[in-house]
Amino acid sequence: MPATETDKTFERMDWYGEDFGDHVFTRCTFTDCTFTEATTMGAVFEECEFTGAQFNGSVHERTAFLNCGFKRSSFFDATFKGCKLTGSRFVDVGLRPLTIDGGSWSFVSLRGADLRRLDFSGVDLSEAILSDSNLSRAIFRKANLSRALLDRCDVSLADFRGADLAGVGLDTIRWDRTIVDPLLAMSIAESHGAVVKD
Repeated sequence: MPATETDKTFERMDWYGEDFGDHVFTRCTFTDCTFTEATTMGAVFEECEFTGAQFNGSVHERTAFLNCGFKRSSFFDATFKGCKLTGSRFVDVGLRPLTIDGGSWSFVSLRGADLRRLDFSGVDLSEAILSDSNLSRAIFRKANLSRALLDRCDVSLADFRGADLAGVGLDTIRWDRTIVDPLLAMSIAESHGAVVKD
C-alpha cells in the first residue's frame, strides 16, 4: 500500500496483523474493513470515516485520528499509546476493554458510550462530549476534563482525584459513590448551593 492515500474508498479489506507504520490517510472511507491485531506508529488518519471496522487487538502508538468518524466498529482489547484523537466521533462503537496510555482525546464525541472501568488517567479530554455515557468505575485521575460535557453520565464509583473539571456543569452530574479529592468535593458542594467555610 502507498505511504499516502487521499480520497480513497476501501471496502471489506482484511489487514489482519498489518503494520501501517507512519502511513497517512486523508478523507478516506473504510467500510467493513479488518484491522485486527494491526499496528500503527506515527500514522495519521485525517477526516476518515470507518463503518463496521474491526480494530480488535490493534496497537496504536503516537498515531493521530483527526476529525474521524467511527460507526458500528469494535476496539476490543485495542491499545492507544500517546495518540491524538482530536475531534473524532464514536457512534455505536465497542470500546471495552481498551488500554489508553496518555494522549489527547480533546473535542472527542463519546455521547452515550459504554466506558465502564476504562482508565483515562492523565488523558486530555478537554471539551470532550461524554453526555449520557456510562463512566461507572472508570478512572480519570489527573485527566484534563476542562469544559467537557458530562451531563446525565453514570459516574458511580468512578475516580476523579486530581482531575481538572474547570468549566464542567457539576450540578448536572449524579455523584453516586464517586471518588473525588477535597478540592473537587468543595466545588461539587458549591455547585449545589452550599457555602463552604472553615
